[in-house]
Amino acid sequence: MATGPKIAFVAAAGLGKRMRPLTATAPKPLIEVKGKSLIDYGLDTLAAAGVTSAVVNVHYFPDLLEIHLAKRNMPQIVISDERDQRLETGGGVKKALDQLGKEPFFYLNSDSFWIEGVKPNFQLLAETWDPEKMDCLLLLASTVKAAGFHERGDFSIEPDGRLKRREESVIAPFAYAGAAIINPRIFDETPNGPFSMNVVFDRALADGRLFGAQMEGIWIHVGTPEAIAEAEYAIDNSLS
Repeated sequence: MATGPKIAFVAAAGLGKRMRPLTATAPKPLIEVKGKSLIDYGLDTLAAAGVTSAVVNVHYFPDLLEIHLAKRNMPQIVISDERDQRLETGGGVKKALDQLGKEPFFYLNSDSFWIEGVKPNFQLLAETWDPEKMDCLLLLASTVKAAGFHERGDFSIEPDGRLKRREESVIAPFAYAGAAIINPRIFDETPNGPFSMNVVFDRALADGRLFGAQMEGIWIHVGTPEAIAEAEYAIDNSLS
């Protein structure tokens, strides 16, 4: 079994506008599904994959997040403070590069979680990762199997595993599931300040170094308050 990264970046600084009114009094990562916060689903999965340290960026209700995260033992939590300015997904990672180090790391959106299949998905990423030809390896979910996802998808996969973005007015077979392995060198010469991870993904795509791995199990997308019930239904069905 391939050994994956021991450090991860967890993106938790978003405003969660689509989750209002639930996010009027708490950050989206602390919204609960079946009595467990979204961020804890992700951190527990990282811990099970052998990740020992997780860098978590905070901006919206940062004190609530820090208090919650202080209760965890594994992985060890390192806070990347964005109180003064939210840097978006890409800028947040770039700010935290000194904490992440120079080796490839796991990336995870704090609201992204799934019901595992036969093979845990971080293990799948680790086994698929090839640093000789990849700068970014994205975990992809089938759009027809995901719970709570009702959009057009993001990517198609070429036979060699390279990704191709969805064309305008076309439905793509796969959605980015909010998890990846990233080589930090892809952030070289990226802009200072706020920018999206899509800047990084597009750079890797242009270089032929953006790849995908199709996840096992069921991806659970919690984008709105209404999606919580669908997520809980999916979890209940997986246990029956």
